[in-house]
Amino acid sequence: MIELADVHKAFGSNRVLQGVNLSIPRGSSLVIIGGSGTGKSVALKCILGLIRPDSGLITLDGKDVTEGDRDAFLARFGMLFQGGALFDSLPVWQNVAFRLMRGSLKRPKSEAREIAIEKLRRVGLKREQADLFPAELSGGMQKRVGLARAIAAEPEIIFFDEPTSGLDPIMSGVINDLIREIVTEMGATAMTITHDMRSVRAIADNVAMLHDGVIQWTGPVSQLDCSGDPYLDQFIHGRAEGPIEAVR
Repeated sequence: MIELADVHKAFGSNRVLQGVNLSIPRGSSLVIIGGSGTGKSVALKCILGLIRPDSGLITLDGKDVTEGDRDAFLARFGMLFQGGALFDSLPVWQNVAFRLMRGSLKRPKSEAREIAIEKLRRVGLKREQADLFPAELSGGMQKRVGLARAIAAEPEIIFFDEPTSGLDPIMSGVINDLIREIVTEMGATAMTITHDMRSVRAIADNVAMLHDGVIQWTGPVSQLDCSGDPYLDQFIHGRAEGPIEAVR
């Protein structure tokens, strides 16, 4: 469904992506792992068209993502941001229904509210919490609101940027399970960026490791522990010694 072919991107002398080749099949869940600053978020932003690659081609259903109707293109995506990115001045339901009240997807306010409440219910939040403001919720609840917003418009593709960042192990497990259930129910194509190996094993069908600007390894999640790749092995086990140099 999504294809990256020899994608390069540099910021001045910093060459972040140096020939990324990656394929994400329709209806599958891909998790991209790699150290901080290896270009995971840059790759995601290139797919969304927020950053234009210096060279290479990114396609969605075989069509160049930089061409065509921009609004129609973005309407196919949902996004769960690392920090939640909720609007502090809006109640929870309006955060969830934000897209539904604007642009080509615009719905009547009452309808948008009911859809938002249903999506909140799907992620384990109650109707009465819909009128609270984000500051009145715990971190785990805020993450659930972000997830409800990501799925509110029934997107074909969902991106998750560090979905368990800042959460305790139990809440991380809850969010991982929710993501897996929802992606499966919707039949969506999912791409996740994370450092959390528990998330990788819970969410992924396939895993890709980005290192030194290229995909170092890619394969089914079932092959993580027997890949034979020294870079992947060092990363998933958190070893200081290995081919990946630790910044000291």
